[in-house]
Amino acid sequence: MFRQMRKAKRQSLNRNRLPRLSKRRIKDLEKPKAVVEPFEKATVAEMAAQCVKFETETGAIEMEMFPESAPESVRSFLNLAATGAFETTTFSRVVPGFVIQGGNLFTSEKMTTELDKRARRNLPDEPSQIKHERGIVSMARGDEPNSATTNFFILVSAASTLDGKFAAFGRVVRGMETVDAINKMPVENEKPNKPVHITKATVARCQVAAPKP
Repeated sequence: MFRQMRKAKRQSLNRNRLPRLSKRRIKDLEKPKAVVEPFEKATVAEMAAQCVKFETETGAIEMEMFPESAPESVRSFLNLAATGAFETTTFSRVVPGFVIQGGNLFTSEKMTTELDKRARRNLPDEPSQIKHERGIVSMARGDEPNSATTNFFILVSAASTLDGKFAAFGRVVRGMETVDAINKMPVENEKPNKPVHITKATVARCQVAAPKP
C-alpha cells in the first residue's frame, strides 16, 4: 500500500517537472542577443529619406539627415535611434547660447553590455562644406582624429569655427523651441542641473520639408 502511494507520488512529481535544458541550450539563452542595425547596408538615397524624431521631457525635436555629406555619421545615428539606444539617455552637456549635446550612451538608464560596446565604436571623420549654423546637428569628438562615437550636438547659434572640422550630418526641421528650452536650463560647468531625457526615438520617412529654423 505504502509502496503504491510513494510510486504514485513520484509519478505526479515527474509530470509537473519542467523539461531539462541541454547545456548548449542554457548557454544560448545566456548569450545576449546581437542588436540588428537596420541601416547597416542602407544606400545614401535610403538614408536621406529618413528623419529622426526625439520625444523629450521638454518637447519634441525632429531632424532631417545629410548622408551625402556624412554617410557613416548618418548611418550610425539612424541605427542608434531605430534600435532604441538613445532612449533614456540625456542631453548631458549644455553651453548656453551655443549648443546642447546628447548621445552619451553611458547616461542610459538601461545600460547593457551591447550598449557599452556600441558606445566605444569609433566613426571616421567626415568634415564637409555644410556650414555650422543654427539648427545643425553634428558629431562631437575629441582632439584625436576619428574619435567620434555616439555623441552629437545641436547648435542654437552659428559657429563658423567648426566648419570643415566636425561632421555636420543633419538639421532640426521642427522643435527648435525645444532645443532652445534645453539650452536655457540651469547648468554648472556645462553640466545641466537636471538633464533632459530622451524618452523616445523614432525613425520614419520624412514628411514635407519644413522651413529653416
